[in-house]
Amino acid sequence: MAVVAGWQGRFFEDFVVGDVYQHPLGRTITETDNTWFTLLTMNTNQAHFNAQVGADSEFGRMIVASPLTISIVLGQSVSDTSQNAFANLGIDELRLTTPVFAGDTLWSESLVLETRASSSRPEAGIVRVRSRGLNQDGVEVLTLKRAFYVHRRDAPRAASHFPQAATPLSLENEA
Repeated sequence: MAVVAGWQGRFFEDFVVGDVYQHPLGRTITETDNTWFTLLTMNTNQAHFNAQVGADSEFGRMIVASPLTISIVLGQSVSDTSQNAFANLGIDELRLTTPVFAGDTLWSESLVLETRASSSRPEAGIVRVRSRGLNQDGVEVLTLKRAFYVHRRDAPRAASHFPQAATPLSLENEA
């Protein structure tokens, strides 16, 4: 019986300039998500958590806080882009192109723009991607460029941290 490794994410050697990763998980934003995130981050703009203020706005309803939208899109990209990263180096050209509202479902995709070996860290490389978030209608809601350090496949720090079980899973133990 074999242990089959799950998705481990991409390592530096796996990135190819021009590849597009359509990140697999969509996320519907709820009013609760928006209110909690807004209050957690101490954003006092009531357009995000006061229905009356939202109704009186040009949008006619509360708008999702921009940092929440950014966080979801970046988070959706991790499994395909930075699962094996150890440092973000920067975010550039961030544009919020369409408002997001509670009930919208966000999807994300990333385009590999550049890869280069690190001269100071031989066990890693630098990858630059453009990521964008789309709503359920395929309308772009944000775009950004991001650079990060990512481990090479054989880097010692890239090794799995999965613990050794005292007793292995096996069909023999099933009855």
